[in-house]
Amino acid sequence: MNDSTPTHADRRRSHAAFSRAKSLIPGGVNSPARAFGAVGGEPIFFSSASGQWLTDIDGNRYLDYIGSWGPMILGHRHPRVVAAIQAALERGTSYGAPTEAESGLAERIIEAVPSIEKVRMVSSGTEAAMSAVRLARGFTGRERIVKFAGNYHGHVDSLLVAAGSSAATLGVPDSPGITAGTAKDTIVLEYNEPQALEDCFREGGDTIAAVLLEPVVGNMGLVKPSREFLEAARRLTERHGALLVFDEVMTGFRLAYGGAQEILGVTPDLTTLGKIVGGGLPLGAYGGRRDVMDHVLPAGKVFQAGTLSGNPLAVAAGTATLDELREHPPYDQLERHGARLEQGFREAAARAGIPAWIARQGSMMTMFFRREPGALPVTGWKTASQSDTALYGRFFWGMIDRGVYLPCSQYEALFFSSAHTDADIDRTIAAAEEALGSFR
Repeated sequence: MNDSTPTHADRRRSHAAFSRAKSLIPGGVNSPARAFGAVGGEPIFFSSASGQWLTDIDGNRYLDYIGSWGPMILGHRHPRVVAAIQAALERGTSYGAPTEAESGLAERIIEAVPSIEKVRMVSSGTEAAMSAVRLARGFTGRERIVKFAGNYHGHVDSLLVAAGSSAATLGVPDSPGITAGTAKDTIVLEYNEPQALEDCFREGGDTIAAVLLEPVVGNMGLVKPSREFLEAARRLTERHGALLVFDEVMTGFRLAYGGAQEILGVTPDLTTLGKIVGGGLPLGAYGGRRDVMDHVLPAGKVFQAGTLSGNPLAVAAGTATLDELREHPPYDQLERHGARLEQGFREAAARAGIPAWIARQGSMMTMFFRREPGALPVTGWKTASQSDTALYGRFFWGMIDRGVYLPCSQYEALFFSSAHTDADIDRTIAAAEEALGSFR
């Protein structure tokens, strides 16, 4: 950084916009992750984005490390994606009827993702998870679902138990309005503890319809799976006739073109997708084994429908994004930038004398602020929840004042795009050194 680096103290228009929004929208936001409740202060309102940059309504620019919470792997307003949306728009916005473009996107997904033989389009990752769970229950004739504390699968009633950053007690819903009856068939275990999964199946394996997990977690901060944990999940579901479901809404097409399952070498029975698959527009998908997917109406009897499923604009954006990723793979560049960012953050924290645990996979990363040196690695919610969230809040605002926009919660992974340059990464590391150094 240097003396010409701008600070971002003037956010008066954002303040006014938030005051107005609070009178119209619950909490002033349309998704809680945007509310800045975990870092204090008020959310920033944005007016535009391009490449790796966000511009707020006060005219401040920020290097973006959220990327709309993951979809913008190519950066904002990538020319190929914009052109595809414009061409689709000229033909219409929604038909409520089949299009050839839907089959084209389905072919690309099936070609890319190892587990998917057939796929159904929906409008969000939440809808994909909800539909996959219903399908698993309909296919197996069983009711119980196993999920893991700190894994978030959207705001589905039966899955909003120990979700994301909430520290809910086993089996207790995380939100008013979710009945105990809805949650009673959801079993919550600790991530990365294969013995707990073994015990669960030994006690009631013939009642379990599916095990649902994030193969690389992004919703309690980034947490990697152990090989033993993933192998246990695959082995036990196969042995007991349950389905293994990977939630790749975040990791799909981001960690590799075939998602986390490509690099981890574990193939689930069903996979849920979102974010990148829609190129930044509202689109999700779920797919998997042909014999399972053929239970979905109208081929089978498991009901799922959606007026805007396979929306032409979203399909166009998703298709253009996947084509760009396939034809010009950015993954080596993303890995190189990720390794540099990880090293820079680690060194900056060490120089500032701040205990930190940094977890990264490709272009996803989290720096967990620990309360004491030598704290345990972050392997699940029990260890993630020991983080110093107040210190993360200070770091967040320190980076904002240096023109870097990070996730507004300790328990969210950051994302970066192929639009980020070597200079951007170096600038971000310099900002982190300044911000962390100011804590001494």
